[in-house]
Amino acid sequence: MSAAAEIPLTEKRRVPDAFDRVARRYDLLTGLNPGYRRHLRMSAERLHLAADAAILDLCCGTGLSTAALRRVYPQAAITALDASPGMLEVAAKKPWASEVRWLCGDAMDPAAAGAVGPFDGILMAYGIRNVPDADACLARLLGLLAPGGAICFHEYSVRDSRWARTIWNLVAGGIIIPSGALTSPGSPIYRYLRRSVLDFDGVRAFEARLARAGFTDVHTEPMDGWQRGVVHSFLARRPR
Repeated sequence: MSAAAEIPLTEKRRVPDAFDRVARRYDLLTGLNPGYRRHLRMSAERLHLAADAAILDLCCGTGLSTAALRRVYPQAAITALDASPGMLEVAAKKPWASEVRWLCGDAMDPAAAGAVGPFDGILMAYGIRNVPDADACLARLLGLLAPGGAICFHEYSVRDSRWARTIWNLVAGGIIIPSGALTSPGSPIYRYLRRSVLDFDGVRAFEARLARAGFTDVHTEPMDGWQRGVVHSFLARRPR
């Protein structure tokens, strides 16, 4: 892969275009990850929302996180937003897609795409790490929540733990990047994934970032299996 094909961490607005290139094979690759879908359901459950909640699935991709929300909250009104038209095209082909409101837009400003809220809950899976300005994004998400509304960031964070960084590097370098090269030749997204995870906030730093943004009840719950200490449910609420 040429250096020009890489996605610099300073150019995160190019990430949706890179996801367009891998959209058709994305579900295939995530299917190789033990626990991927079950862990999304765990984060959905940890929102502890009412059955008929209004929920925003932010950075929904091909709809795997949306499926987790539907399974946990089958009566909820779900709006799903992503910046990649290619990923949304795959999501729209899921058998249950007609039950969800799909929007193409920027996670930095969901309201501009029609996700105006207020929402009882927001799930953002593998997304906050990819926005150009996390603090500005958090401020807007706080404003989209109803008073007392819950938010969950289902996200990698390995900076605080040498063991977690080692596991992540082994999995990314030994499985994710080679598998991505087979399923989506020439795409830079999986090498970017490895670097962006290493660059992202540690657990305590992200919790502090959420508190500075005005969220309350900030806490983090772990996953199990190989992703324990690697992927987390970062949970918080808008003050009442």
